[in-house]
Amino acid sequence: MISSVSFTEVTSTFFHALLLDLSMVGYILVIPALSYIISMISGRKNIELKWLSGYMNLLVVLFSIISVANFNIFREWGSKINSKALEVATTTPNEALASSASSPIGLSMAVLMLLIALGFILQRTVVFGKLTFANQSIWIKLPIALVILGLNFVMIRGGISGSPINQSMAYFSKTQVLNLASVNTEWNLLSSLIASNKTKANPYIYEDAKEATDIVSGLYAVAKDSTISVLTTQRPNIVLFIMESFTADLTATLGNMQDVTPGFDTLVNKGILFSNVYSTGNRTDKGFVGTLAGFPSLAAVNIVKWPEKTEKLPSISRSLYKAGYQNSFFYGGESEFDNYKAFLLNHDVHQLTDRNNFEDGIVTSWGQFDGAVFKRQLKEMNTAQQPFFSTVLSLTNHEPFTVPGRSKFGTANNVEKFKSTAFYTDSCIISYLQLAKKQRWYKNTLFLFIADHGHIYPKNRTNVFVPERYHIPFLLYGDVIKDEYKGRVFDRVGSQSDLPATLLSQLALNTKEFRWSKNLLNPYVKSFAFFSWDDGMGFINNQQCVTFDNIGKVVLYNNKNGDEVKTATTLKLAKSYLQVVYDAFLNL
Repeated sequence: MISSVSFTEVTSTFFHALLLDLSMVGYILVIPALSYIISMISGRKNIELKWLSGYMNLLVVLFSIISVANFNIFREWGSKINSKALEVATTTPNEALASSASSPIGLSMAVLMLLIALGFILQRTVVFGKLTFANQSIWIKLPIALVILGLNFVMIRGGISGSPINQSMAYFSKTQVLNLASVNTEWNLLSSLIASNKTKANPYIYEDAKEATDIVSGLYAVAKDSTISVLTTQRPNIVLFIMESFTADLTATLGNMQDVTPGFDTLVNKGILFSNVYSTGNRTDKGFVGTLAGFPSLAAVNIVKWPEKTEKLPSISRSLYKAGYQNSFFYGGESEFDNYKAFLLNHDVHQLTDRNNFEDGIVTSWGQFDGAVFKRQLKEMNTAQQPFFSTVLSLTNHEPFTVPGRSKFGTANNVEKFKSTAFYTDSCIISYLQLAKKQRWYKNTLFLFIADHGHIYPKNRTNVFVPERYHIPFLLYGDVIKDEYKGRVFDRVGSQSDLPATLLSQLALNTKEFRWSKNLLNPYVKSFAFFSWDDGMGFINNQQCVTFDNIGKVVLYNNKNGDEVKTATTLKLAKSYLQVVYDAFLNL
């Protein structure tokens, strides 16, 4: 694999590794930094640092062992050393030894000794044995102490940008082994150990395991496949717009909100609208995975934090790549945010454009405005090989709700700002389509529009547990839609996670691996949606919607309060669903 990669790309691994390396250095320096500050403030003039030499030697030995173990774990498992590897070694040592039987013991020991020896030599050369402090006022020492602590925190965090450091910041290549090489081994292990507390056991055990599994399997049981074919071709170009906070409440069609999204409401008349679709969660990271991988949300836990798990998920891009599509992704913000970049590069998205690929211009605190991103995507598609699958994640309709120019509805309060940014994004979509119609690829292109999640605004739905907070639009649009289906509305209750099966079924591609996604254009699929937020969940079907607090164990919302039997049934569906989904997450 490496032999086919250019020397320049291989060497750039070291550059992309720097942020995580520096973050790990920050963790290492916590103890020495605190010791230095205490000694400085205490007034002592001379400090012996014999303990520091021992501290550094201990880390040299520990990190050398981790590095050598990582070589062999990667060779066996294809992943870096993590909490799972340590768990196997401590809980089932015999199996661990058996797994490592083919490891080159002699070579491993030689490398280990070499690393320890070099570390000891460097430590003796670099680390001071004694510190001498100048006689300074406490009012000078305190600011120095604060600066040291601040710099240490910035190193650990990975800078002062909006996104705290994560593995995704080291990802840069379509060659996965280079991405993994860029991730600092010790940092990755530390992150995995911290996160493992949330993945050791299922916190949502409500039903008997077999009964819960049977209940959920029944939800996805389909009597027969009678997919309604709505496209004129099985290999259209595909452009997917995932629209930031584009809640159904913003639209006239679904939310009876006038003049905010006039463009989208016009498109409804010429496209196919799914009017009862709900987001998987209340944040972009959950909607991102829900839309692209068809995987539900997990209440308090978010799967994007574990690239080694998301890599095992199916995805639209991976399925389409196998079918000959060229994949691209466009976003005005940082693609490293919430590990988006790691997911994309792991799922055959080979062209990734984010805020770092734009020249300086008018930007928000999050990144480029939607207009600039849409224009860039349009330009790139004009030279793209067809068929292509291009995803655009919009950004402007996000706090702090700013637009380039005049705000349509004013800036007196957040509702006005939110409506203004939504109007701006809506106008950008219409401008994009008007320009796209002039391109040669337009007539063979299917456009999909779906929100990443709902929002408290514009109707001030302050309660996170009401279903309207998760109600989002899902629209198919384009000349490739058969004339008889243009303007049709399908009111089956569905989820954001149903997009993959719905889309791929139209292309006659296999959807069996999308276990959590159902084809909304098959009239025989069951009508339901599951959504969740931090330690809460909801389940909605044609009969009822119930939301539930996993901590307080109380029903928060029930549109059929008088029917106790139906409520108990719906609640059991919700509990079983979260339980089985979380088990699936643990087993990835």
